[in-house]
Amino acid sequence: MALIRKDFRLELRTRESVPAMLLFSISTFVLFHFGLDRDALSGDLAAGVLWVTLLFAAVLGINRLFVSEREEGGFDGFLLAPVDRTSMLVAKATVLFTFLVVVELGVVPAFTLLLLDPPLWPALPELLVVLLLADAGIAVVGTLVAALAVQTRARELIGPLLTLPLLVPLLTAAAQATAPLFDEAGALPAPGSWLGVLGLYDVVFGLVAYAVFDFLLED
Repeated sequence: MALIRKDFRLELRTRESVPAMLLFSISTFVLFHFGLDRDALSGDLAAGVLWVTLLFAAVLGINRLFVSEREEGGFDGFLLAPVDRTSMLVAKATVLFTFLVVVELGVVPAFTLLLLDPPLWPALPELLVVLLLADAGIAVVGTLVAALAVQTRARELIGPLLTLPLLVPLLTAAAQATAPLFDEAGALPAPGSWLGVLGLYDVVFGLVAYAVFDFLLED
């Protein structure tokens, strides 16, 4: 909780991550609007645009996740503290998850206004489930990759190169689960199989991150 409070206070003072992620997402929607030369999207294309945008916006937050610990000696102080090392994994993943949720509170309405053709509101409860499952996976994988990349000199390059391939299964599952919700003929139920894939992805990578984070932090 101390780490979470620290990161939230730091973000409120500096406003480095959430505003950048939000502005990037909205700018990308505007580019898609003019680049595709279409007033509205639906189905698979709408789902793909939404999740690709959210994924690249998440990379911005991932790159900044451990910068303060690296530059201000936070790692040394944490290693000297008599606490479980994996508590930093839980704290950072929680912070990144919260950032993603806050960003999506602005991104989803902007996406609906700028690009989406069918009304979103009938499918909103199912979309929230997909968003939360995907955010959990992004938060876990992003935290693990950020802890590794921040130890290198080229963290802005290493972070995306490691994060994006690992998130391809999540992107596929999230887009497939979301596409029926954006169907031009009206919202259809989200496929339960793809929701199961998202849940399995979260569990598997959560366990992997929990198993290796202690060694990664000490090295």
